[in-house]
Amino acid sequence: MNETLKRLISGVVYITLLLFSILYSTESFILLFGIFLVIATFEFCNLVKINKILPLSLVSLSYTAISLLSYYKTETDNYLSNLREQPIQLGIDIDQLNLVLLAICLLIFIKCLIFLFDNKEQIVFPIWKYLYLVGYILLPFIFIVKISFGINDYNPKIIIGLFILIWTNDTFAYLVGKSIGKHKLYERISPKKTIEGFLGGVAFAIFAGYLISKLYIKPNPNFSDTSILIWTMIALIVGVFGTIGDLIESKFKRIAEVKDSGKIMPGHGGILDRLDSVIFVAPIVYLFYQILSYVS
Repeated sequence: MNETLKRLISGVVYITLLLFSILYSTESFILLFGIFLVIATFEFCNLVKINKILPLSLVSLSYTAISLLSYYKTETDNYLSNLREQPIQLGIDIDQLNLVLLAICLLIFIKCLIFLFDNKEQIVFPIWKYLYLVGYILLPFIFIVKISFGINDYNPKIIIGLFILIWTNDTFAYLVGKSIGKHKLYERISPKKTIEGFLGGVAFAIFAGYLISKLYIKPNPNFSDTSILIWTMIALIVGVFGTIGDLIESKFKRIAEVKDSGKIMPGHGGILDRLDSVIFVAPIVYLFYQILSYVS
């Protein structure tokens, strides 16, 4: 089969599956990203060469437990109260748990940045393989799910808007870089990326953020300016941190001496190759949400 046709078919299948799961229900969205997490964990274990049994068990149990605690705690409290015929609560402060998880994730992200820009660090030490697994793989997937709930309830437009920004940034970074790119962004890790492509991707992502806020999210007219500002800021986060996430995965692959993280998507590579940007973006967007909530 022609390589271009192969990429097209697998890309269409991926986007269709993604959009269907996001739009169908909360449960289908959480389930799909749980499956993505398991596959990404498998691919990461191959990249850093660690046994897969413990990591796969850890991420599966953690993702399931945190999802249940976060989104079904109210239903569980009500169920227990009905059984006992008196108010009962599980006594778990979800907000505090989220902040602890976010702090852990951001600390490991800082280590990821040091790892990326340290020219001498050409191996991944054993203890960091497992810490990266938690902070670079597991927690970002949890925050991908968390940011889709916005302030109140599950809102598929939030996560779809985020993916539109990521796809816009990636597409126009490639097109601008290919057409006018002359200055390498970080040649040692990703020879094809250029500064011009990076800036072009950010610019078009910001424009896409503006269109999303005006045409897709359809905000209350009284708060339209605020919505535009929020989505253009998210677009800026996507452009900057999405590129960093792509570079970090490229370094893991370079150390492992492989082109792709996996082969599950013909012509595109693995799940990590498709989600490397959103992995690094999701916790930063969640942090942005928390700052907005605190300020407001």
